[in-house]
Amino acid sequence: MTRNTALLVIDVQVGLVDGGGREPAYAGEQLLTNINRVLTAARTAEATVIYVQHDGDAGGRLEPGTPGWAIHPAIAPGANDLIIRKRASDAFYETALQRELATRDIKHLVITGMRTEMCVDTTSRRAISLGYDVTLVSDAHTTVDSEVLPAAQIIAHHNDTLDEFGTDAHEIVVRPSSEVSF
Repeated sequence: MTRNTALLVIDVQVGLVDGGGREPAYAGEQLLTNINRVLTAARTAEATVIYVQHDGDAGGRLEPGTPGWAIHPAIAPGANDLIIRKRASDAFYETALQRELATRDIKHLVITGMRTEMCVDTTSRRAISLGYDVTLVSDAHTTVDSEVLPAAQIIAHHNDTLDEFGTDAHEIVVRPSSEVSF
């Protein structure tokens, strides 16, 4: 990869990883370990690291300012990392993300985070539409069981579906954290 690559860490917040009174994230400890592996690689290469933090509704587990809203301390942002707050599944929607990427001449996004079928999927697909190449880190995104599928199947399905998804000019490639470099 090149200097034009940024790491996105999407919604890895205490209330989602630990569950906030609901089901905790599937393989949450492994998620944190794998994101840390990618964070180390990004920071070693002096790549841009951007955390995306979801602002939930008042009274919910992701209400701004509450313990559940905080980015998980196991992958805490560094002093030079950016934090972009959002209200929708799409990290680009009504946020400063695209402007921050353009300012830094970022062309390639490495994506990790929560929830696979919502924010990770939506942001990955939108990035392609906006002209970015994407590496989805196969073992550094997760979710919870749905009423239809267990989390492991949701993750496997998205890894399979999104690999080589794209346009003539840009695509998503899916790689494990051990194969991601900056």
